[in-house]
Amino acid sequence: MKTIFTSTLLLLLSVITFAQSKYESGMIKAFEQWEAGTMDEAANTFERIASVEKDNWLPAYYVAQLNIIKGFNEKDGTKLAALQEKALNYLNDAKALSKDNPELKVLEAQYYTVWIAHDGQRYGMKYAGKVAFLYAEAAKLAPDNPRVVMGKAEWDMGSAQFFGQSTEPYCKDIERAIALAKNETNADPFYPKFYETRAQEVLADCKK
Repeated sequence: MKTIFTSTLLLLLSVITFAQSKYESGMIKAFEQWEAGTMDEAANTFERIASVEKDNWLPAYYVAQLNIIKGFNEKDGTKLAALQEKALNYLNDAKALSKDNPELKVLEAQYYTVWIAHDGQRYGMKYAGKVAFLYAEAAKLAPDNPRVVMGKAEWDMGSAQFFGQSTEPYCKDIERAIALAKNETNADPFYPKFYETRAQEVLADCKK
C-alpha cells in the first residue's frame, strides 16, 4: 500500500511539475516574442496560455495589455474598436480572477485613455473622470506600487498639458516611482514589471 501511495504521489508531482513547466515555458516564449517586436504572436501565445490557465489572471492581463498598447498607435477607428473589444474582454476575465487588483485598475485606466487619445473631443468628457477614479482607487490599494504611481503621474501630466498648466509638480511623482521600482521585489517572475527606460523618458519631458 505504501509503495502504491508513493508511486501515485510521485506521478502526481510529475504531472504538476510538467504543467508548471509548460506554463513557464509558454510565458517565457510570449515575452521573447514581445521583446522581438512580434506583438501579435506574443498576444496569441498569451491567449493560448489564458485558455488553459483558468485560475491565473496574468495571461489575460498581458493579452489585454498588448492590445491596449497597440491601440495607442492605431488610427483606424474600426481596427481600434476591435483591439479595444479584445482588450476589454480579457481585462474583464482577469478582473473576475483577481478582485481589487491595482495592476488591473491601472490597465483599465489605460484602456479608457486609449479612447481619449484617439478622439479627445468625443471621449475626453466621457472617460476622463473614469480614468482619474481608477488611478485614485489603485493608489488607495497600493500607494507604493511604482506602476500605480507612474500611471497616475502620467495621467496628471497629460491633464495639466491639456489645460495649459505646468507638469513640473508631477516630476517628483515620476522620480518616486523610479525609486520605488528599484526596491520592488516579487516572487512571481511573470508579475508586471516597471519600465524604467520609459519612466526616464517621461521624467525628461516633465523637466523641460
